[in-house]
Amino acid sequence: MNQPDPRERVIQVFDLVAAGYDDAALRFFPFCADRLIARLNPAPGTKLLDIATGTGVVALAAAQAVGAQGRVMAIDLAGAMLDRLQEKIVKFGIPNIDLHVMDAAALDFRRDYFDYVLCSFGIFFLSDMSAALRGWLRVLKPGGRVVFTTFGKRAFQPMMELFVQRLQRHGVLSPDDSPTTAGTRLADPGRCRELLGSAGLRQIEVKTEQLGYHLKDESQWWDVLWNSGTRGWIEQIPPAQRELFKTEHLAEIHPLVGEQGLWLDVEVHFAGGTKP
Repeated sequence: MNQPDPRERVIQVFDLVAAGYDDAALRFFPFCADRLIARLNPAPGTKLLDIATGTGVVALAAAQAVGAQGRVMAIDLAGAMLDRLQEKIVKFGIPNIDLHVMDAAALDFRRDYFDYVLCSFGIFFLSDMSAALRGWLRVLKPGGRVVFTTFGKRAFQPMMELFVQRLQRHGVLSPDDSPTTAGTRLADPGRCRELLGSAGLRQIEVKTEQLGYHLKDESQWWDVLWNSGTRGWIEQIPPAQRELFKTEHLAEIHPLVGEQGLWLDVEVHFAGGTKP
């Protein structure tokens, strides 16, 4: 059998979850966007590229930072995600964001154009991260900065491990494999530095922050799973078994709920470097 194109699988999943991507349980996305822009502190009037923008939390924060004279280009392969961002642009009357359906691994911009290239929780979905990063540098001005965010080793644990084990029991993942989510590909900060260095970046910096919070209960953990990239795995469970899967999984998560709720660990690496 022909294996589905990994890129097409990503598009399908993120088109599917677009409607729930701004769910309150996933508020680590806007939290991280605000921290990313605060760390970067882009100068007013500059041009910024937001890769894998999703529903635009980074693009929206960046647009405010660079001001009316600045410009934000926001790209994504999932058209449904960009539709959600377009709704926000119209609703809030934001004049300085342009949207493009575009592959992060094949940028269609001219060389040395952007002052900043950002990618929040997207680079690890690319099959060849090194090649993509070199492409990002091509469109970045000399002296410009590229920054990406990725999840640390502790992020979403121990719930994610229980989720993966449950997927194995339902035959979605093989027990003989050591499956990892895409987000764990850069969980080691040393790997982030290595990736940036191999692309020829200088002044490399990787900083880690804890952006976690308490969910109300295990039902909101399901909201996280259902409205993010992990939905792709859930969709592989036969429809007749999904409710049983959910019931079993949330039953094993329930004992983790404390007086303050269910702790959602969101360990985040902010990794960046400057183009010579």
